[in-house]
Amino acid sequence: MSEHRIELTVNGHRHSASVEARTTLGEFLREGLGYTGTHLACEHGVCGACTVMVEGKAVRSCLMLAVQADNCAVTTVEGLADADGTLHPVQQAMRDNYGLQCGFCTPGVVITFAALSANGAKPSVAELEAAMSGHICRCTGYQGIRRAIRQIAGVAQPAGEHA
Repeated sequence: MSEHRIELTVNGHRHSASVEARTTLGEFLREGLGYTGTHLACEHGVCGACTVMVEGKAVRSCLMLAVQADNCAVTTVEGLADADGTLHPVQQAMRDNYGLQCGFCTPGVVITFAALSANGAKPSVAELEAAMSGHICRCTGYQGIRRAIRQIAGVAQPAGEHA
């Protein structure tokens, strides 16, 4: 077993730690740093629940080793809302449209959509739906998520604002 010293920034906070070479980024975020919004489920990169942003790109944290994130900026779902509690537009769209459901897959879905819409990008409904295909929602109720996708893409008003 080998230990490696890493430093990374998570949600704007700098962290340094020693990790075993085999520790996944998801394990490190949850167990090492307490960012429990990152959910580990299939641990094969299939379900998408563990998705976080590394250097602005959505990645499966169960497939990335913590040592690979050395000197990187990582964003988890806890890092999306503003400090005053104002939700990220993707979080707000999911809330507005009842896309949260049981909430287990939600952090990964939100991170994926946030990565696609970062830096002023305007993903289309088709692009967001294609990205959603990389997530498994065990609630099997995708209608709220699909309404949120339409709000994120700007083709639907937020729920409750319809005339």
